[in-house]
Amino acid sequence: QVQLVESGGGLVQAGGSLRLSCSASGTVSRIYDMEWHRQGPGKERELVATIGRLGSPDYADSVKGRFTIFRDNAKNTVYLQMNNLKPEDTAVYSCTMDIMPTGGRRSSPFWGQGTQVTVSS
Repeated sequence: QVQLVESGGGLVQAGGSLRLSCSASGTVSRIYDMEWHRQGPGKERELVATIGRLGSPDYADSVKGRFTIFRDNAKNTVYLQMNNLKPEDTAVYSCTMDIMPTGGRRSSPFWGQGTQVTVSS
C-alpha cells in the first residue's frame, strides 16, 4: 500500500507565504514525477508545478516567480513554497506522484487527500 499525506495548508493574508509538503509512505520503490495541482471554487483543476526525479521544475504561468517546487528523494517528499500569495491562489491543493511500488513492474499515479489554502485580501 502506498499513501500520500499532505500538510501545510491554511489561511494567510495576501502577500504572505505558505509551504506545502507531501510525503509518500508504504511500499515505495522509486518515485518519478511529482506534481502539485489545485482546484479553486468553481474552477477546473489546474496543474501548478511539476518536478522530475532529477529536478527540472516547471510551473504554470500564473505562479511563475512566486512558487517553487522542490523534492527530497531520501524522504519521498515534495514541497511547494508559495510566496506573495494572492486571493486567486485560494484552492484545494493536491499532490500526485508517479510511484513504482516495491515489487511492482510499472509505476502508477497516486494522489494525496488535498489541503485547503485560503488567501484573504
